Parts: sequence; structure tokens; C-alpha cells
Amino acid sequence: MHIHILGICGTFMGGVAALAREAGHRVTGCDTGVYPPMSDQLRALGIELIEGYGAEQMAFKPDVWVVGNVVSRARTADGQPRYPLMEAILDAGAAYTSGPQWLAENLLQGRHVLAVAGTHGKTTTTSMLAWILEHAGRQPGFLVGGVPLNFGISARTGSGPAFVIEADEYDTAFFDKRSKFVHYRPRTAVLNNLEFDHADIFDDLAAIERQFHHLVRTVPTSGRVVVNGLEESLARVLHQGCWSEVRSFGAAVSDFGAEGEPDSFEVLERGRPAGKVQWELSGVHNQLNALAAIAAAQHVGVTPEAAAAALCEFRNAKRRMELLGVIGGVTVYDDFAHHPSAIRTTVDGLRRKVGKERILAVFEPRSNTMKLGTMKSQLPWSLEQVDLAFCHGAGLGWDPREPLSPMGQRASVAGSVEELLQQVLAAARPGDHVLCMSNGGFGGFHGRLLAALAKAA
Repeated sequence: MHIHILGICGTFMGGVAALAREAGHRVTGCDTGVYPPMSDQLRALGIELIEGYGAEQMAFKPDVWVVGNVVSRARTADGQPRYPLMEAILDAGAAYTSGPQWLAENLLQGRHVLAVAGTHGKTTTTSMLAWILEHAGRQPGFLVGGVPLNFGISARTGSGPAFVIEADEYDTAFFDKRSKFVHYRPRTAVLNNLEFDHADIFDDLAAIERQFHHLVRTVPTSGRVVVNGLEESLARVLHQGCWSEVRSFGAAVSDFGAEGEPDSFEVLERGRPAGKVQWELSGVHNQLNALAAIAAAQHVGVTPEAAAAALCEFRNAKRRMELLGVIGGVTVYDDFAHHPSAIRTTVDGLRRKVGKERILAVFEPRSNTMKLGTMKSQLPWSLEQVDLAFCHGAGLGWDPREPLSPMGQRASVAGSVEELLQQVLAAARPGDHVLCMSNGGFGGFHGRLLAALAKAA
């Protein structure tokens, strides 16, 4: 089969491309901003990439066009289609589908799918679960929205029956506004947490809860739903109906709990010791992620003891509290946090690790939800434990200075990456921990900061 992917350089669609190529299909694709590292990874797999969405690509005549959710029917200011290729596909009556649907029909059919859903922690928990199964010799397939360092790749088909997938609640495509995860039909579903997010496509929390319940509806009677017992929103989801075995984690009364600090804890199954985890990860959120992964792995026959042993060797995905370097006594980290709750839990994890040493948080509110300003009032709460906060405020429809004003002199706002860099360099001193948080490239801030610190040192 020949598939041509529109929006191929996105994390998810790039993973679909890699899986399709590994399965023996011919894969071509297009995107705007075809650049490394994704372009290099895809070309190394023998995938031809085209810059832009020109209608001349109709000459490829693939068996099916696979459309990423970046594609829309939008038009430019002068009335021209922003995605001429999509218009040509529609005019020709050609066969097209979404990435999640193509994946479900061509690669997930017949597999034991373990899907990890939640507002936060999906990439980390999916990586943990894939590693547990790999460590147990199960040779799972997986698709992760990041690069798990235990594997060095974000996707593979695997030779075992299990397939672990990061289950995103974001919409599928412009022609299918259901959440991506409803296509995956998991036998094991992890509901890690649930808060309001994606304000560009969901009106309120109830709308997201409805999508999560659509996911629950697809789990068979012989399946398992692993749920965070601390989340009232998830309790409401299950209250709408659940037809599968349920295993809870996190709450005082749960099937799976933890005793000890987040970096060294005993795993408890119904109150009894079932394994020990000692690792380099920090934060209660990662402890909860571990319990979720352990409960899910048990459903395919991996004991909690074996799962805990595997997690002792777990290395987190890139951009998840990734240590970039220590230069001139200044420690620099990169993290994907962008939702206020994720920022708060990330900061909390680092605070537990570094004690009273200074934390300098550098962040940009660039997700669609944050650009809309929906949760701007929560920023002081999310940054409560940092010593200094530096916000990249360019490209927003609102002024970050106003919501950050309760932090007083502890918060600064910059209109450009260069100004942001100078602010951080002026403030940083030996012994500090600089935590960079963004779900994008951040204008190369990380590399520029490391280079400037090296020059100063």
C-alpha cells in the first residue's frame, strides 16, 4: 500500500509514518517546516518529504491520503485555500482517512492495545508501560508522543501481541471531531487524570469527560480500566457507565498505592507490599504514573514486582525533566509542561529534589489553551514554589504582566527570546536550577542559554 500523509512532521503523524514504513508500506508525505530532527528521522526510513501542501502532489496517486489534524478548510486573507492539496483531494473524490483511523484499521487490529489517556503524564506513563513490557520480554509495539530514552525511538510495530499507545483526547481531523483515542479500541485503558484543557476545541470539562466516556465504552468486558482514584472528574466518567474490570491507584483506599518518597517507594497492592521502585525521577506525579503503568502491565501478565524492577531501570522520555547540562554551577532542565497543573507538579518535583536551592522557571504559554488566556489566572499558583519566574510573552492575545502581578518582583516578562535570555543570564548564579518549560521549540532558548553560560564560564 502507498500512503501519503498530510502533516507528516507532527509527533503523532511522524510516528504513524514510521510504523507504516516498518510494516512494509510505501510512505510519502508533506508538511510546512520540514526540518530536523523529524525530517532526518523520516528520510532515514526511506520516506520522501515535500515542503508545503501544493495540489501538484496529486501526481503521487497513493492508495489513500492520510490527513493529520493540522489540516483544515481554512483560507488565507486573500481567499485562497491554505491547504490546496486537501481541496484537490476532495474535488477528486479520492480516498482519505485520519491518522488514528488508518492506524486502528491497519496496525492495531488484532493486537492487545494498552492505551494511556489523561490531561498530564501520557508520554511518561506510556514510556513506562512500554519499558515494563520490554523488560519482561514481551517485545511490545508502541507509539509515544516523545522519545523514550530506553528505546531511542518514538514508535515501533513490535513482535509481541501487546501495543502500547499514547491516547490523546485532542480531535482526530477536520472531518472527525471525536478524540483520537476513540479509534484505538483498547483492551487495557489507563485514565491517568482529567482536567480542563484544549479550550480551542472543548467548551468545558464536561465535554472532555464525555469523550473519556466514549473511550470507556470501547473497552470490552474482559478488559481493564485503570483509573486515578484521586480524580473526581474520572469518578464522574465511570459513573456514566463502565462494563470492564476497574483497578484504581493513588487514593488512600485503592488497588495500587505507594509508601515512601517519590524517588524510592514500596508498591502496595491492596495494602500489601508488591515491589520496590528506586529511580532518578522526582515528584508525586511520577509516582502516580508508575502505579498506573504497573496496574496496566499486570493485565497482560507482568507481576507488580517485575514491573517495579523494570522501573528501577527506566529513563524518562526526552523533554520530561531532561537534564541538559550543568555549566558554571547552573543546572539547566527542559520540560514539556505548559498547562498550569503540569507546571505546578513539575516545579514541585524539582523542589523536593533540590531543597532550598533556587529555582528559576522559564516558560512560554504557547499551547492553544494558554494562548486563549483561559487559565492565565492560575499562573501564580502554578509557580508558587519557584524563586524567580521568566515568561516569554510574545504572540499572546493578553498581557502576562497582569496575571503574574501577584508574584511582584519574582516575575518578569520578555517580548522576545533574546530579551528573555538576557533576563535569565542577569539573574542566574552558581547553585541555581533553571527549569525551561514549553511544548514547542522555544526559539532555541535552551541551546542559546547553555552556550551563553559556557561563554560566561
